[in-house]
Amino acid sequence: MIDNPSTQRVVCNPVNLAYAFQDFKGLTGKRRVTREAADPSVVLYRGTYYLFVSMTPGFFYSDDLVTWKLHRSDAFPAYDYAPDVREVDGALIISASRRGKPSPFYRTEDPLSDDFEQVTPGTFAFWDPNLFQDDDDRTYFYWGCGPRKPIQGVELDRTTYERVGPAVPLIASDTDRRGWERNGENNDPSSIPLPMKIAFGGRPFIEGAWMTKNDGRYYLQYAAPGTEANVYADGYYVGDGPLGPFDYSPDSPFSAKPGGFITGAGHGSTFQDKHGNWWHAATMRISVNQMFERRVGLFPAGFDADGVLFCNQNFADYPMVIPDRPFDPWTEAFPGWMLLSYRKPVTESSTSVGHGPELAVDEDIRTWWVAGTDAPGESLTVDLGAPVTVHAVQLNLAENDLQQWKPSPGRDEYTSALGSKRAISAISHPTEYVLEASADGEQWTTLWDGRGSGLDSPHNTVTREAGTTARFVRATAHSLPFGAPFAVSGFRVFGFGDGSAPEPVTATASRLEARSAAVSWPAAPGANGYNVRYGRDPQKLYHSWLVYEQTELTLTALNAGEDYWVAVDEFNENGVTPGETVALGPPERSTHAIVNP
Repeated sequence: MIDNPSTQRVVCNPVNLAYAFQDFKGLTGKRRVTREAADPSVVLYRGTYYLFVSMTPGFFYSDDLVTWKLHRSDAFPAYDYAPDVREVDGALIISASRRGKPSPFYRTEDPLSDDFEQVTPGTFAFWDPNLFQDDDDRTYFYWGCGPRKPIQGVELDRTTYERVGPAVPLIASDTDRRGWERNGENNDPSSIPLPMKIAFGGRPFIEGAWMTKNDGRYYLQYAAPGTEANVYADGYYVGDGPLGPFDYSPDSPFSAKPGGFITGAGHGSTFQDKHGNWWHAATMRISVNQMFERRVGLFPAGFDADGVLFCNQNFADYPMVIPDRPFDPWTEAFPGWMLLSYRKPVTESSTSVGHGPELAVDEDIRTWWVAGTDAPGESLTVDLGAPVTVHAVQLNLAENDLQQWKPSPGRDEYTSALGSKRAISAISHPTEYVLEASADGEQWTTLWDGRGSGLDSPHNTVTREAGTTARFVRATAHSLPFGAPFAVSGFRVFGFGDGSAPEPVTATASRLEARSAAVSWPAAPGANGYNVRYGRDPQKLYHSWLVYEQTELTLTALNAGEDYWVAVDEFNENGVTPGETVALGPPERSTHAIVNP
C-alpha cells in the first residue's frame, strides 16, 4: 500500500527513476555493479513526456514530469550511449552513439507499442548526437564527444538522413578564458586521475550538444569538462542560424550544480512542458563505485527578456513543485521546505564497518550507511531533536559491493559499446521498505509502505502537503535488489523548524585570477549552510553553489574579462535569509562595494 495523500506535484533531485544496473570493469580491473542513467533527452510528444537515457533497457515516460514509468523495449538499440530523441515531421526520431561504424536512425509514431522502424542503418559514425528540425522543416544534426575534436553540425536530408554538404566545426574548448571548462574536481586539473591525464592530457571533454530555438535565435548547448566531476555543466552559444555563425555566451554555464547533496548538471536537454514552461534535464554524478555511476536531474529553466538562457538551481536537490500551469521558475518552484535532518542523531539496527549511520545524514550522496546484515527488518531512525512539521522525506538508496550479491552473468546481460560494461536487464529490482514518523518514538504513522508493490524507487520522495508533526522518522527495509544489505546514502527530511532563519551576512569577494574568485563571509549564528549566488548582472545572479558549514568558497567557473556580482544567502531549518550583493570586477578592478539591486 502507498499512502501519499499530497495533492502537490513535488519532485526532489535526483529524479526517482528505475535506474538500470550495470556490471562494469573499471580502470582498476575490478568489476563493480551499480546503477546508471545519464545524458537525458526529453521530448513532449502527443501529450506524453518521453525520456531516453544512456544504458537503459528502453525508455521512461510520464504524464506530469513527476512519476516516470519504465517501458522496456528491444525494438531499438536502447543500450547505446547518449540516445537522442526529437520530433521530425510528426514522428519521433531516435539515434544514439557509435564509434567505428555507422549509427542507425529509428522512427516511431507510437513508442509505447514498440513500433520502431529503422529509417536507415546509418550513413556515418558519431557520438553524442542531437537532431533538430527548424521551422522551415529543414533538419540539422550536431555531434561530438572528446577532448580533441570540436562539436560539429551539418544539415541532413530528412528522408535519407544523408549529410547535405560538409560538416561545420562549431564548439571547441577555451580553458584559458572559460574557467568552468577546466577539467577536474572544482575545475582543478591537479585532481584528474593519472590514467585520464595520460589518456587525454587533462583536457576537458566537449560533448552533449543540444539545439533549442527561441524567439528566432538558435541556442547550441554543450557540456564540459567531464561527467565524473562535480563541476560538470552545460554552456551555450547563440546564433542567427542553425549552423551559425555562433557567439559564445558569457553567461555560461547556464546549468551547473557544483555543491550540495548531489552535484553535476551537464549533458542535458532543454524542453517545454504542456504549459509552455521551460525545463532542463541533465546528468548528475555519484562516480564512487565507478566513473559512470550517474543520475538524472530536472531543473526549472527559461529565457529572460534579454535572451539569456538560465536554470534555477538554487536548492536544486531540495523538494521542487512542478505546477500544472504556467509559472515563474524563480519564485514558484521552491515550496520553502527546509532540510531538517542534516547531521541529526541516527539510530541503526546494525552497521557494516566503515559505513556508519552518520553517513546517511551528512548531505553527501557519495557516502552511505550500510546495515550489518542482509536480513529484512534492518532499520535506520533519524531523531530531529524535537517535534517539527515534516512535509517530505527523500530516501536515497546506495549500491554497496553488489558484485558479490549479483547473480552470475546470463541472458539478462547486455554488453555495451564500451565492451567492458554489461547491463543487467532483469525484469525488476524492487526496493521495498516502510517509512514511518513519530512525535514521541512510541506511536508511529506510516508515510510509505512499499511492501509487495514491486516498485523500484531508489530515490523516492514522499510528501505531506499539510505537514506531519514528527520528531523521529524511521526507514525499515524488506526487499532490496539482489537481496543485498540495506544501504542509504541520504535519509533526508524536509519541512519547517520552530525557530528563526539566520541573520544576514555580507560577503567579501575578490578576483584571484581571470577565471576564479575568492568569496568569504562571517559565520551566521544558527546557519546550517550558505547558498552562494553569482552572475554577470546584479539583477541576474543566475548561478549558485550551495555549501554546508564553511565560510569561504573559491568560484572557479568564471569567464575571463567579465564582471560578476555575488551574494551569500544563509539558511537553516527555518528558512533562507538573502544576503547583500557584492560587486566583483576583474583583478585590476576588484571591489567590495555593496550593490542594492
